[in-house]
Amino acid sequence: MRITSTSCICPVLVCLCFVQRCYGAAHHGSIKVTRNQTKHIEGETEVHHRPKRGWVWNQFFVLEEHMGPDPQYVGKLHSNSDKGDGSVKYILTGEGAGTIFIIDDTTGDIHSTKSLDREQKTHYVLHAQAIDRRTNKPLEPESEFIIKVQDINDNAPKFTDGPYIVTVPEMSEMGTSVLQVTATDADDPTYGNSARVVYSILQGQPYFSVDPKTGVIRTALHNMDREAREHYSVVIQAKDMAGQVGGLSGSTTVNITLTDVNDNPPRFPQKHYQLYVPESAQVGSAVGKIKANDADTGSNADMKYTIINGDGSGVFSISTDKETREGILSLKKPLNYEKKKSYTLNIEGANTHLDFRFSHLGPFKDVTMLKVIVGDVDEPPLFTMPSYVMEVYENAKIGTPVGTVTAHDPDAANSLVRYFIDHNTEEDRYFTIDPSTGTIKTAKIFDREETPWYNITVAASEIDNPGLVSHVPVGVRILDVNDNPPELARDYDVVVCENTKPGQVIQTITATDKDNSANGARFHFSIDEGLSLNPNFTLRNNEDNTASILTRRRRYSRTTQDIYYLPILISDGGMPPLSSSSTLTIRVCACERDGRVRTCHAEAFLSSAGLSTGALIAILLCVVILLAIVVLFITLRRSKKEPLIISEEDVRENVVTYDDEGGGEEDTEAFDITALRNPSAAEELKYRRDVRPEVKPLSRHHPSSSLDSIDVQEFIKQRLAEADLDPSVPPYDSLQTYAYEGHRSEAGSISSLDSTTTHSDQDYNYLGDWGPEFKKLAELYGEIEPERTT
Repeated sequence: MRITSTSCICPVLVCLCFVQRCYGAAHHGSIKVTRNQTKHIEGETEVHHRPKRGWVWNQFFVLEEHMGPDPQYVGKLHSNSDKGDGSVKYILTGEGAGTIFIIDDTTGDIHSTKSLDREQKTHYVLHAQAIDRRTNKPLEPESEFIIKVQDINDNAPKFTDGPYIVTVPEMSEMGTSVLQVTATDADDPTYGNSARVVYSILQGQPYFSVDPKTGVIRTALHNMDREAREHYSVVIQAKDMAGQVGGLSGSTTVNITLTDVNDNPPRFPQKHYQLYVPESAQVGSAVGKIKANDADTGSNADMKYTIINGDGSGVFSISTDKETREGILSLKKPLNYEKKKSYTLNIEGANTHLDFRFSHLGPFKDVTMLKVIVGDVDEPPLFTMPSYVMEVYENAKIGTPVGTVTAHDPDAANSLVRYFIDHNTEEDRYFTIDPSTGTIKTAKIFDREETPWYNITVAASEIDNPGLVSHVPVGVRILDVNDNPPELARDYDVVVCENTKPGQVIQTITATDKDNSANGARFHFSIDEGLSLNPNFTLRNNEDNTASILTRRRRYSRTTQDIYYLPILISDGGMPPLSSSSTLTIRVCACERDGRVRTCHAEAFLSSAGLSTGALIAILLCVVILLAIVVLFITLRRSKKEPLIISEEDVRENVVTYDDEGGGEEDTEAFDITALRNPSAAEELKYRRDVRPEVKPLSRHHPSSSLDSIDVQEFIKQRLAEADLDPSVPPYDSLQTYAYEGHRSEAGSISSLDSTTTHSDQDYNYLGDWGPEFKKLAELYGEIEPERTT
């Protein structure tokens, strides 16, 4: 390849040529590469060389942000094969080809159709090729070149992290670094001064300064005092083009706060203070406050208050409230106006965190004097002890003295004191107190085993001023006396094996006593001496509050005797000693060789019968099933019987219901109730024709008097007796209606049963005069026609 121009090294490296030499030229330079020729040298064979292409590029860059009306000219492509006759066609491919960059396929001129932004894309890679327009065959191989976007100053510097908040200690040296700010410029830093930024301060002088190149902000004054001014707002500007006129700029705000250091000592507002404290103030209570002022904040203002001297240092104490930084004056000992009426205290307030750099501003402490005046008050009685503990024996008689409390009036008047017990709890009612002497006595009989300790509260007040009351706690311990006999510790289940040997221990027993150890901790066990010598068992006292039960025989038989009873006498070591008798129940059981119980009396009985527990359960279940079957059978038999009368609605005169077929008219004549309706028409007793009577019926004797003298009640009783004793009557009850009204009535009967006439000759017209109540009766019996309504 042969290059005819000195402006570029190689036509392929168009981008490098443009950057190194072509940029900034006022004229359009050209690069011409000629095609190699194939020569025939005599005496040598023909040598074929690779044909070389030739291109001419006038421009290889384009300015960004082009705003002209016409497309921006970029450059020109030209091939050595192009004779100017239009037979060569230029083709452009690659980034932006056809959209951003277009080419004249005849002349090879390249234009940019859009405004480009270098900050979005700095360069474009394209490929160019020349082809024969007639054959569409490439005349030259495809070549690659680069079009770079030339930068212009179109971006102002920006502070991406602003605004800033920063602190710097007060009283710092001049030139102390505060913060470094950095502005970025999106323009090309390799081209001109578009991205060269210079910093300056617009607001914040003369307190702070900024380095124009690095952007470091520093303090510009000595000893900046936070107490004078705490907050500063500094505005920093960044300008490109090295700060020249026409450069773009951006700004940010830096908020600077001076932090506190301990450069101010505490100071009391006054040198002398006075405090009034009544003598009734409680020990440990706060009686006053004092405070020293400190202009610093945070831990630099923390201080500690102390009492450095004075006659009240042993009576008062002072502490520091960390929240309010106040000195809290408290009472260590009770005050007594009658003994001392005032105290003097020297109080010091000092910082706890010192900065030795500012020790020349000290000392960082201050002292003031406090005078405490004690106020006289009428005080309640004062007990000689803060609490009392007294003792009394249990079972002591009512009124037994327990102890005495004493109180006096601390004031100069020395008034008399009255005592009483606060009955706030039930325990306070178990004691009484003498109001004059303070002697406490019992009000009930105590049982130590029930309640061993009582707490009561005794109060004392002045007789002249009962409103002033003081209290003292009194504890009463109930002392033990030996009033409870010892007992077995539990119910023992003692078992002796049939194959046991004489002298074998079968059980170890122990006892308990409700009394304390002084009256019953030592127990003695023995067999009750009131009985004869026990041939089966004996007892051995182990001298450690336990006893062992031992056998005296070789063998025991369950069949002979399965249970033995052993009476045991237990006594304690109290004064006087108490004893109790208990009986141990010992069961005889069958055991294995190693002593394990195999079975006792109840299991042995079942074994001798040859039945196990499962067999007994099965037998019991069978018996229950048989009983259930019998009950079910009886229930079914009873349910088959149906009642003769179906329901209460099926009862009527002369109607008989039964399963057998009736005898026709004879059944209707079986019950003639005419006699029951009217005894006057009674006939002789009629017997049923379908049933032969087996028992002669009761004879019926009528008195010689007429039927009019018959008593209906007696008549009904007689009929009832005949029906009960007559075996020929049906086996069921029948309902019979008695409508007889009796005889010997002067008015006569109004019943229609005995009436033989169908019409009455009596005149009933007078019923119409009786009013609306008899209107219906008058219509039935009179001549008045009933009213009809449409």
